[in-house]
Amino acid sequence: MASLIKNASAFKLALVQLGNVGANKTSNLAHAREKILEAAKNGAQVVVLPECFNSPYGTRFFPEYAESLEDGESTSMLSKAAKEAQIYLIGGSIPERDPSGKIFNTLTAYDPSGKMIAKHRKVHLFDIDVPGKIKFKESDTLTGGDWLTHVETKYGKFGMGICYDIRFPEMAMIAARSGCIAMIYPGAFNMTTGPLHWELLQRSRANDNQMYVAACSPARDLSAEYHAWGHSTVVGPKGEVIVTCDEKETIVYADIDPELVKETRTNIPLYHQRRFDIYGDVNETIQFKDDNTGVKKE
Repeated sequence: MASLIKNASAFKLALVQLGNVGANKTSNLAHAREKILEAAKNGAQVVVLPECFNSPYGTRFFPEYAESLEDGESTSMLSKAAKEAQIYLIGGSIPERDPSGKIFNTLTAYDPSGKMIAKHRKVHLFDIDVPGKIKFKESDTLTGGDWLTHVETKYGKFGMGICYDIRFPEMAMIAARSGCIAMIYPGAFNMTTGPLHWELLQRSRANDNQMYVAACSPARDLSAEYHAWGHSTVVGPKGEVIVTCDEKETIVYADIDPELVKETRTNIPLYHQRRFDIYGDVNETIQFKDDNTGVKKE
């Protein structure tokens, strides 16, 4: 399985746990840009923003802040920031409105020239009801994506997911078996599910697939309608927490080494021990295109 990892090298990753996100989108974008440049100045080569970084988080806000990816204010800022900082930028997510009027929770990724190199629409929508604690239904306003997304960089290949996507292990399994060294999840877990599952899910995806997992949250704002858990975290391929933080605005840095992924998979060779004569290989159900988007085989 380690042989699936090709053209990968060590790099410094930064997760921007963004705070001070308010009603003014232009101000939100300006603040995000500042933090992107700060991370790059501190040596980060891949920078990640949180879910819905350009707007307040909530179903009633998605239609108001939604924009086209082709000429939107947010994607323009992300492209220019990646180019200015000379980094790979995983631009968190924003509410995207497509030409048909549908709204998606969408991640965009950029190379150091500012070119958009990937787009991931949140596949699994956050529809939950925990009596007495939290009820949230993204599907009231959002449409789910219908493909998987991998991002090719000079440091290796990364799998993409957004928040609730992390609860579905198939996405990470497919990414690992497709040669990805990491899964990256911008997310905004809440004060109920955060303490219970935020770290557990990251460690589970990392340990099961012997890969890095990074999850980038917004900072917690108790004056907002939605209270994010925070605690942006990077987990290593042995399932160990490499770095984490509290709920306040900060930037989390981690050194990512693909050789550790290879070493972990060599020492505990799960990929050579799987019994596909008894159960199926989920990776065989997906067909990836030249643009690194994957759909179910017909």
